[in-house]
Amino acid sequence: MNKGKIAKGGKAVYGAAVGILMLEARFPRIPGDMGNALSWPFPVHYKVVRGASPDLVVRRRAENMLTPFIDAARELVADGVDGITTNCGFLSLFQAELAAAVPVPVMTSSLMQWDMVARLMPHGRRPGILTINASSLSPDHLTAAVVPLDAPIVTTEGRRAFTRAILDNEPEMDIDLARADNIEAAVELASDPTIGGIILECTNMIPYAADIRAATGLPVYSIYNLVIWFQASLRPPRFPSHEDS
Repeated sequence: MNKGKIAKGGKAVYGAAVGILMLEARFPRIPGDMGNALSWPFPVHYKVVRGASPDLVVRRRAENMLTPFIDAARELVADGVDGITTNCGFLSLFQAELAAAVPVPVMTSSLMQWDMVARLMPHGRRPGILTINASSLSPDHLTAAVVPLDAPIVTTEGRRAFTRAILDNEPEMDIDLARADNIEAAVELASDPTIGGIILECTNMIPYAADIRAATGLPVYSIYNLVIWFQASLRPPRFPSHEDS
């Protein structure tokens, strides 16, 4: 007698290959934001790291938070994810430690795509970085993501709404002003004739990526396209056999 297909267990959660370590925040997460599950064309598995406020992680280097992030990453692995990312580019500081702590691939920051993007640029061009808080983006953050210390950086900091609403964890945000902040900063970055592409450090900038592309004419790279790539490596698509085509 032929046996049917045997399903194997071993995980608590199935169907979500990518696990996302989330800051503990209450600001609005609009469609496109990494923390809005509707942003993704595939299931993801979230884990909120309690106590990891935007202010603490960005402005205060996530002080005393390494152990909670490692614990949360291990919980994601125990739940069954196959790869881990985070929802803050400033967590590049923890890349080495998180990668050493879990048996799955870890991608902490959008900044980690710098080298690949730089290699894509036309001759004489380089990427520029758009960040939520340039005054806190230190050489340590850049070095951890293998970004050169002379990388061009422009920020939304000090503008009308975006940085304040996110880092002060405000319950409301004027989306039009936030969009204007991102476009204005991106246009400033693109005014440098050596810039051939824009890397969005902040995961909350994803909803404005299309606006930035339209305003600058430059390709825009974010944690969104990076996670799409990550997912494709963890769950490669299965195509019909040639007999079915």
